[in-house]
Amino acid sequence: MSCKNWFVSKQAMLSSLAAATALCFSAAASAAPSAFDGGLPGGWTGLGGYGTSGADGVVTASPEGGAYGWVSTNGGVSGASLPGIGGANGSLLRSSAFSANAGDSLEFYFNYITSDGGAYTDYAWARLLFADLTEVAVLFTARTALDGNSVPGFGMPDIKADIDPQFVTTTPGAPAWLPLGSSSGTCFDDGCGYTGWVKSTYSIANAGDYILEFGVANWDDEFYQSGLAFDGITVGGQAIDPNPVPEPASLALLGLGLAGLAWRGRRRAA
Repeated sequence: MSCKNWFVSKQAMLSSLAAATALCFSAAASAAPSAFDGGLPGGWTGLGGYGTSGADGVVTASPEGGAYGWVSTNGGVSGASLPGIGGANGSLLRSSAFSANAGDSLEFYFNYITSDGGAYTDYAWARLLFADLTEVAVLFTARTALDGNSVPGFGMPDIKADIDPQFVTTTPGAPAWLPLGSSSGTCFDDGCGYTGWVKSTYSIANAGDYILEFGVANWDDEFYQSGLAFDGITVGGQAIDPNPVPEPASLALLGLGLAGLAWRGRRRAA
């Protein structure tokens, strides 16, 4: 092979490798994962039953894709309930503290799932708290309903977030979802089911440090469990617990290969 042909073939190889690298980086950048893909983010704290999960039973992957966080009355403890409402037991999960500017939009998705019905109207909620845990606002409520809407929940505090859809009824049936424990796939009376993913949007009035709280409670007894899934939490368009895509080993190796070919090309040209 002549020097000219060798140089042309090397240039073509370098161009192909560069294009492949660009495609790989583009794919990695577009695969923005859920904050819950690696489990609960650092600094989150909870009481009772909580964790992370992927698509399972009636709960699909969230609109953000990937894993989501959840709380469930399965494993609930006394006192974990919405202040002023109470309940037999419950579970809650709080984010780490995050900063927000005045006018920032707090957004996330949630899905309420319940195997309880009849007079035992379990409920779920989200609250925005100051960093010292004093309440800023009840963002949404969800509650088992024999008929009518489940979101906002009846007999609950007024919600301050905008909900999309504005009123939500459950898809009826015995919901299969592992965080419900032995209640998964069961139903007590009318009202069981799940809401599907609902979007919550709230405008933060003042700059400061905040904590987001998700909770669920058994209303009158500890039988037949309910839960809440959530994901896609952003403030001002930014994730409060970003989970960046790590550079795959293949991209690192490809970068080394490009550097090596470029060096070799320069040496031959010299």
